Amino acid sequence: MTYKEKYKSWVNSNLIDSELKKELEQLADEKEIEDRFYKDLEFGTGGLRGIIGAGTNRMNIHTIGKATQGLADYLNSKYKEDISVSIAYDSRNMSKEFAEAAAETLCGNGIFVNLFEELTPTPILSYAVRELNSKAGIVITASHNPKQYNGYKVYGDDGGQVTDEAAKEIITCAECIKDFSEVKTMELNKAKANGMLKIIGENLYLSYIEKVKNLTLRKDLVKEYANDLKIIYTPIHGSGNIPVRRVLKELGYGSVFVVKEQEMPNGNFPTAPYPNPEEPKVFELALKMAKDINPDIIFGTDPDCDRIGVVVKDKKGEYKVLTGNQTGVLLSNYILKSLSETNQLPQNSVIIKTIVTTDMVESIGKKYNVEVLDVLTGFKYIGEKIREFEKVGENNFIFGFEESFGYLAGNFVRDKDAVIAAMLICEMTLYYKNKGMSLYDALMDIYIEHGYYEEGLVSIELKGKDGAEKIGNILEHLRHSMNCSIGNNKIVKKIDYRAGLEKDLIKISEKIIKLPKSNVLKFVLEDGSWFVVRPSGTEPKMKIYLSVKGNSLEDTSGKIIKLKENVMSIVDEACIN
Repeated sequence: MTYKEKYKSWVNSNLIDSELKKELEQLADEKEIEDRFYKDLEFGTGGLRGIIGAGTNRMNIHTIGKATQGLADYLNSKYKEDISVSIAYDSRNMSKEFAEAAAETLCGNGIFVNLFEELTPTPILSYAVRELNSKAGIVITASHNPKQYNGYKVYGDDGGQVTDEAAKEIITCAECIKDFSEVKTMELNKAKANGMLKIIGENLYLSYIEKVKNLTLRKDLVKEYANDLKIIYTPIHGSGNIPVRRVLKELGYGSVFVVKEQEMPNGNFPTAPYPNPEEPKVFELALKMAKDINPDIIFGTDPDCDRIGVVVKDKKGEYKVLTGNQTGVLLSNYILKSLSETNQLPQNSVIIKTIVTTDMVESIGKKYNVEVLDVLTGFKYIGEKIREFEKVGENNFIFGFEESFGYLAGNFVRDKDAVIAAMLICEMTLYYKNKGMSLYDALMDIYIEHGYYEEGLVSIELKGKDGAEKIGNILEHLRHSMNCSIGNNKIVKKIDYRAGLEKDLIKISEKIIKLPKSNVLKFVLEDGSWFVVRPSGTEPKMKIYLSVKGNSLEDTSGKIIKLKENVMSIVDEACIN
């Protein structure tokens, strides 16, 4: 069916919500109609995600219903009885409505639902899936995307995002649904009355809070000095406000100052149109507060509270937003240092990172005899490895992180968790403060010991059908034409994660990569620099990740600029071809 035929079928259908039909009838731009209907929303690294509105390529109650019917069919085919799904949602527009729509469809298919009644961080949903013995979980969120977006993340029975294999099976089930009349529903009042729908109570929330607090590494230090730490925190209008503050308060952090303008949930994100803690602009209000408070640490969490950004003061007295990699190496170093000094570091310990995350952590791992393992981009692959470790029993998961501001310690959550990260960041800051150091000082010491690294990211937005095709063409060009050098730097390795092959261009040899197939390319250069090109799994973008190592911060800064220039000239050439 063409996009135009799909459009007409929605406009003429008796099953489509009247407000959505009215929205479609008012469309005059043919490109807009095409973008809304040229494809169905797809599962990416973060699940289903798109702009809120009418159409098959939009987030609305009908696309939610279809996806949920696919999930229900998948679950009913895999499990024969006692199937339950836990559902949570964040502060985004339509999140509650989408969560309830999903619950109605699941109950209509004979599946029990555990529903959070208030907005809830994604990591607490991950925890709830295992704690309530659910076969799956759903959280309605678009993480850090702009306000126009919402999303639908599906979790497996281990509390981790569904694996590629399971996602394909769910998508296959959803694709079998040809008409919205096939989506079964049950009204929520009826579902509550017959016991199909249960509201998740406070006990689960309290047990999660206790488990987070128990991850404290230096309990005596925190107990004695926590009240000395000055903290500015912004929830960026999201779901982190209550759990983050509660954990810190119960651990004794009495000087937590919240950015009032960003405290309350608001899906329009009036003070931060792009509610991403990677963006320095979201901290402008916090930095105004800092002039009077002079905090030891500033941090902010995104709308579903799975990512966290950290701001520190440098030697010049200027505030800097740490990169996700910098926060990751600080936490990796502090966690391993603390466990080692207290004789609590287990044998066969592992830190897990993604292929686009800094290599600096490998040097830190070697110091403590801890393996650092690479997985594909997306925290679900870290969750997969934790599950594998649990089954096999040969390795001990210590910490996982990705460059995009996601961190996890402990094994009771299987996705990145900004509540846990906030607690550990505060403890780490307190530890260094008691040594007369700032977090920036600690980072400089890590550079001195382990080498100077710098990473960069270029995001190229290419919207619509034409944009998706262009991204595919660029990747194909790079896949088949890049064999020699970038500027004056030889390419020594070419890694194609779709083919599952790593080619050594110097030794002229190949080896198989034991990772899931993904349309991602990585090029390693003679001086140890590298870059990765991949399509975003959640946005209409192509992402280019860059990494260099140098002799100083100034050296790496110059190298990253040069590498970026060289790579972008090749990408520009690929756009023309």
